[in-house]
Formats: sequence, C-alpha cells, structure tokens
Amino acid sequence: MTKIRITKEFKFETAHALKGYDGLCKHIHGHSYELLVSIIGKPLEDENSPKLGMVMDFGDLKKIVKEEVVDKMDHCLVLNEKGNKAEALINMGEMFERVITVAYQPTSENMLVDFAERIKPRLPQGISLKYMLLRETMNSYAEWFADDQK
Repeated sequence: MTKIRITKEFKFETAHALKGYDGLCKHIHGHSYELLVSIIGKPLEDENSPKLGMVMDFGDLKKIVKEEVVDKMDHCLVLNEKGNKAEALINMGEMFERVITVAYQPTSENMLVDFAERIKPRLPQGISLKYMLLRETMNSYAEWFADDQK
C-alpha cells in the first residue's frame, strides 16, 4: 500500500533570549509559535482494528507532541544553560518557575532538532517523523526534513 503523510498543528507561547547575539534577540522576548508535525506510514489494513485506514490516530500524535513539546515549552522562558544569568532566574520564585535551560542556543532551528529527538522515539513502529515546521513569527520559520538528516 502507498505511504501517506499526516500532519498535526500545534500552538504555544514561549519566551527566549539568544546569548551573545548581536541584535535585539539577545534580550528576553516571546513568540506565539506554530509547530507543524508530519509523519509518514502506511494506512492500517486490519479490518478488525478501530484504526482501519489510518496511518496514526491524530489524537495519538497530538498526545505525543503535547507531552514531549507543547506542555513542556508553553509559557516557558528558554535559555542557553551557558548564559550567566540562567541559573539565577530559576531560583527567583513563582514568576520564574517555568524557566528551561537547554544545552544549545534556543533558536527555532535548534529547537526543531530538539523536538525531533523527543518525538521520534515515541512514534509507533512503522511510523516515521517526516517533516516539521516551526513558525516563530508570521513571516519567519524554520523547517526540519527527515530526508535532509541522512
């Protein structure tokens, strides 16, 4: 049977700052991110399955992406752990409970690499992560293609 891609869209609010950047993005600022996640596989042919004809239940894909990305990133401040103020913010109380430090510069490009590594192991056998798009602003986005990773 032919392989089919399915895509689910997600939205979340996240702030970040780019350590050492030579522009305004070195300061804490936020985005209304839009994430598109596409997977590829063969639609299920088992006549006895309630998932007959599906590559994957959209609800199952939603659960994975929400648990691995959206619930962790939504309304968070993401900072490079090498920043000298990141640790201080974590200990500043309730307003800063959702500060995440990462081992990379929190650009859209690097966030996509991180998201891919979180999502791929959670997908069922026979299903592959094919494509992701992370829209940072209305006219700026980064894309991740599985074929480019080979």
